[in-house]
Amino acid sequence: MKQFLKDWTLPVVIAVGTVVYLVFYWVPWLDAAADTLGEVVDTVFPMMVFCTLFSTFCRIDFHQMRPHRWHVGVLLAQMLLVALNVWIIFGVEASPEHKILWESVLTCIIGPTATAAPVVTAKIGGNINTVTAFVVISSFASALMIPAVFPLLERGAGLNFWTAFIIILEKLAMVLIAPLLLGWFMQHYAKRACAWIVSIPDLSFYLWAVQLSITSGVTVRNIVHSDAGLPLLLTIATLSLVLCFSLFLIGRRIGRHLGDEIDGGQALFQKNTALSIWVAYTYLNPVASVGAGCYVLWQNIVNSVELWEYRRKTGAKKIQS
Repeated sequence: MKQFLKDWTLPVVIAVGTVVYLVFYWVPWLDAAADTLGEVVDTVFPMMVFCTLFSTFCRIDFHQMRPHRWHVGVLLAQMLLVALNVWIIFGVEASPEHKILWESVLTCIIGPTATAAPVVTAKIGGNINTVTAFVVISSFASALMIPAVFPLLERGAGLNFWTAFIIILEKLAMVLIAPLLLGWFMQHYAKRACAWIVSIPDLSFYLWAVQLSITSGVTVRNIVHSDAGLPLLLTIATLSLVLCFSLFLIGRRIGRHLGDEIDGGQALFQKNTALSIWVAYTYLNPVASVGAGCYVLWQNIVNSVELWEYRRKTGAKKIQS
């Protein structure tokens, strides 16, 4: 049982987050507790993201955080896919439902690489330093693309480019830049404390698993409270599943060609879905946010399979040696 939980941590925490939310949703006398818990989660969640990344950045080699060839390849692929998606939305006469479908795809593609991507990459044998560098690059690229593209498509939120750009950067700064700088400071000026943090096995991974459980509950809440019909929701979920595997395979192909297969795959397909959900609510039809909500479930199922496969291979090598 212990080994099963270790191998399939991500599906387990997704299930726990889903079940906990549904219990609060279906049991009327828990409404007051749900409201209080919701406020606690809203306060604690950004702190958990911060702690997860801080513990990760205590481990990285900052001297290795430099641009690589696969960074350019993955970023160009993302930009081309965004351009193709926008062309489809503008170029095809479609019903409102079809437009929502393609907008839900766009929210997933245009989002930056997940801030937790280095955590998973380190667990499956990738290069945590180069992926961390790409997370920073991807965040700035998405901060430019989102306010430039989204207001053209839908109702908007009365925000001009620079206002939207600053808001997005503020959100990213607290969960990405601040822990990055603190991790650098700890490595250089608090080496003993940094070594103690690094010595805790899988700290970043299990912190991330807890926040994934919360994200899963929020995703189910968004789906339950959506005013879209069931056929549309199922289509969005299916389309996000196809997109998830497509981005994974494209990223792996680019990474293999440019020398970093694992890193390229994680960088392109593992998305910051929380930011994608926010921008969908800000700029597009809110139903489009369901795509990013479903995407977080699919990408972490893929991550779970990768973790299981990596443990299986490394275990077999240990036995052979």
